[in-house]
Amino acid sequence: MNEVLLDYFTIDGAFGGNQDWFTNIVMHIGGCAAATACDSCIYFAKHMGMEALYPYDINRLSKEDYKSFSQVMKPYIRPRVNGVKKLEWYIDGFGRYLADVSARTGVGSSIRMKGFKGEHTYEEAKAAIKGQLDAGLPVPYLMLRHKMSEKYKDFIWHWFLVAGYEDADGDFCIIAATYGEKVRLPLRELWDTGYEEKGGLILYVMAGMNG
Repeated sequence: MNEVLLDYFTIDGAFGGNQDWFTNIVMHIGGCAAATACDSCIYFAKHMGMEALYPYDINRLSKEDYKSFSQVMKPYIRPRVNGVKKLEWYIDGFGRYLADVSARTGVGSSIRMKGFKGEHTYEEAKAAIKGQLDAGLPVPYLMLRHKMSEKYKDFIWHWFLVAGYEDADGDFCIIAATYGEKVRLPLRELWDTGYEEKGGLILYVMAGMNG
């Protein structure tokens, strides 16, 4: 089996951040996109030398700082009635945050983003996810509706980060970081939502990388 798991971070024992920590009601209900951007910043700060992306102590991650950071990110990736349901909205919002940090500190300008829409085939999605994780980059994933709504109820209209994968004889599973937990999900089944309106992936591209 080929397995890749990023050197991810923990906060008070949780695998990444947790939207359920948010005390702001709007963020608690609809802050998953902002939380995904926050987690991306923490990962880049902790493992890629971009400390300025996280305006708190990167060596002492805490729930309180994470909640404060979510409020910093909120104006950039604003929760909406129907959620941040377009890849472009995430790219635009997080891009503005990166530009503002870069203007102050010079950090963040090397990060670019590409939208990878859910209309792509499973094989294309698998290749894209493997390519990102093999390069040490987490993958923001947006899922909207799904035909297996009960099984994937925690992922309906939800953003989360892909932090790893397991590839064994065609059985390809992703490792998701969501709600402070590490969750194993079969990509083929997850990608086949059964709906015309689909989500997709965000592909981070760092300066100097191909693509």
